[in-house]
This record gives sequence, C-alpha cells and structure tokens, in this order.
Amino acid sequence: MTEKLPQLRASDSDRERVAEILRDALAEGRLVMEEFEERLESTYAARTYGELERITADLPAAAGAAPAPAPPSLRKDGGTDSGAVTSWFGRIVSGEAGSSTGIGVLGGFQRKGRWTIGRRFTAICCMGGGELDLREANFAGPEVVINCWTIMGGVGIVVPPGVEVDVRGFGIMGGFDSREDGVPGEPGAPRVIVKGLALMGGVGVERKLPEAERLRLKEEKRRLKDEKRRLKDERRDRRELD
Repeated sequence: MTEKLPQLRASDSDRERVAEILRDALAEGRLVMEEFEERLESTYAARTYGELERITADLPAAAGAAPAPAPPSLRKDGGTDSGAVTSWFGRIVSGEAGSSTGIGVLGGFQRKGRWTIGRRFTAICCMGGGELDLREANFAGPEVVINCWTIMGGVGIVVPPGVEVDVRGFGIMGGFDSREDGVPGEPGAPRVIVKGLALMGGVGVERKLPEAERLRLKEEKRRLKDEKRRLKDERRDRRELD
C-alpha cells in the first residue's frame, strides 16, 4: 500500500510506529546503536510514507514490518482518515477577490497570518517598506502576480516550501533577489510571479517553514534528544548490572 502512496504525508503516530519498530530491532540485535540513532533521527524528520518505508525496508517481518496506511479519503476540513493532511487543500480560493494593494510611503505595510492575496497584488514603497508573508495565506487563484515598485525602499516576500516562485523584476541601483527563482513547486501548490522595478531599493524573496511546522520540527528534535538520552541511560544501567 505504501508503494502506491509514497508521497502521502505521514502523521506523528506513523512516525511513532516506525520508532517502535526500530527500538525492537535494536533490542533484538538487528541494529547497532549507531544505526539505530541515525534511523531514529531520520524517522522524526520524515514527512511521507515513502520516507518511513525506506527506513525499515531491510528489517524482516519478525522485527515488525511497518503497517501499511489505509487509503485516505479527504474530509471537508482537509484532513484524511489516515491522519495525513493535504497541504494545499482549501488554500486556493478562486471565488475570493483577496487583498490587492500595499502602500508604504515614508512608512510601511504588512500582510501576514491568515489573509487572502489577490490574483494581482501591487506593492508600492517610497522611502518605506512592505512585508508579504504568504506562509499561512490563501491564494485567489493558482497563479498570483506581485508587482513591486520601490524607490529607496524595499519589499520582503516570504513563501512556504512547495510554492513555485518566478522572479522577473528589474533593478536600477537596486535589485530583485532571485535565489528562490525556478525551484519546482509541489503538485497543487500555487505559483507566485514577482515583477516590477526597484530603483535604489530592493525586493527580496525567501522561503520559510510555517510557524506551526517549525515548532513541530523543534519538538521532534527535542523528543529525539530525550530518546537518545534514555537509551544511553539504559545501556549504562545494563553495563552496571553485568
């Protein structure tokens, strides 16, 4: 079943099941401690069923094969019966007009959190700045165009992983940051086109994880650290008993 759904997002419970398989394999002598620690770290960093399946691919059924996920059925809230979440479900809302303008003249503007960006957004900054954070935003269409016009000012655009970015702006004594230009997007994800002119100013595009995802990864790293500490304590206790 996992071969048919390799890109389906794994849930925390899926990762915990694989971690338990690795603990059993360690206890049975199928993995040495170094292998166990490396695979456990990969387990908590895995995002899809395909990644989890590769971690236990060489462990026999006796050590506990990874259970196949049930085929997901999408719910109205974007979740699935398997616990995974369709990342872009409901994020593209073609029926909404969305926000279309941001002006920062001797000041600034900011759009962040839950908001909807229109198919065309115009950012004008003169001796000021603007921030467009799209990590939690909805999109008024599968493709949005952001026109940036800056004079001695700047615009910062933050996009989440999976969004394709196409930078086409022109700079005069300024510039457009194109480091995220051309990175392939995920299936179903929107496309963001950044255009305009930067005169003695700049337009920057950077890719960041959503805050909830960043905190989740931080928590998983903490759990991994605690797990390693617990295993070291158990090994020390066993040596003392021997």
